Amino acid sequence: MTTRDISCVSEHTPVSKDDLTKRVTSTPAARTLLGEIQAEYGDVMFHQSGGCCDGSSPMCYPKGDFALGVNDVKLGDILNAEVWISGSQYEVWKHTQLILDAVPGRGGMFSLDNGREQRFLTRSRVFTPAELDAMGIH
Repeated sequence: MTTRDISCVSEHTPVSKDDLTKRVTSTPAARTLLGEIQAEYGDVMFHQSGGCCDGSSPMCYPKGDFALGVNDVKLGDILNAEVWISGSQYEVWKHTQLILDAVPGRGGMFSLDNGREQRFLTRSRVFTPAELDAMGIH
């Protein structure tokens, strides 16, 4: 049996070395879709869904339209769009980098990517022990 490296981002768009210890990063496809949405709506934000009505899709909203909870955690920014996750989900995913991607399909019912024939998708990869040490996570 042979093994090969599998990239959870995409075989065509691996994580850049500059992004290895960021909590959230994105693929070129996600940045293109986000740019189109920002051109239409202005400032937007993401909240990583907890899996209710729209599964576990990253939901894109006009900035300020989603009421953040006191336990929500900001993971970072993608093209000036803040990316948030619930505190309980963060505890489960804190050893994992989230990678925002865009793929063919329909977005979440309340997400700004709905109806565009492309949707945002969260991919992930587990941080290496060295990356966790560099981030101060044990």
